[in-house]
Amino acid sequence: MSLVELIAQADERVLAASGLGCLDRCVPLLGADDDVLRPLWASLADDGAAWAERLADARRTLAGATADGEAAELVRRMLGAAPDRAAAEEWRGWADACSVAALQVHRMLDTVEDGASGVAARREGRTDRMSPLVAAELRRQTRVLELLASGGAGGLRRALDVSTEGRRVLRAVVSRRARGRG
Repeated sequence: MSLVELIAQADERVLAASGLGCLDRCVPLLGADDDVLRPLWASLADDGAAWAERLADARRTLAGATADGEAAELVRRMLGAAPDRAAAEEWRGWADACSVAALQVHRMLDTVEDGASGVAARREGRTDRMSPLVAAELRRQTRVLELLASGGAGGLRRALDVSTEGRRVLRAVVSRRARGRG
């Protein structure tokens, strides 16, 4: 099943975690602490309790990030577009936009040219000549949606683990690029 189809079938909780996972994997571009979004994950574990307050805290914390560039701007937009309250269509729109933005961020940072003209083809399942960093992010997004859709105990925890792994990979890419410019 394609990423687009998985998002279309997801419920509110899965959509919220999917969007949050994409954002969480991309926060290294803002130079943020790894735990800056942890309270939002905890909110999802508590069925969205205090989501709006925790989101406001994350926005305040990340407002001081001085990272430049198009990729960092995409991450800021993901955070800015996060819904303050639970509404299925808001979550769906946010999760979809975060999916696109996260894939685009990975595409911008990959040293290998991606064979597609955009990320839409990747989300629909066309993976020929896909760059490694984009392929890994696509796998993570799909895995998070599958883990959460299964409804099994610990799905949210495993989704967080997938996002943590992706954040570490992106942090290493950002660090390598900084060393190459410095």
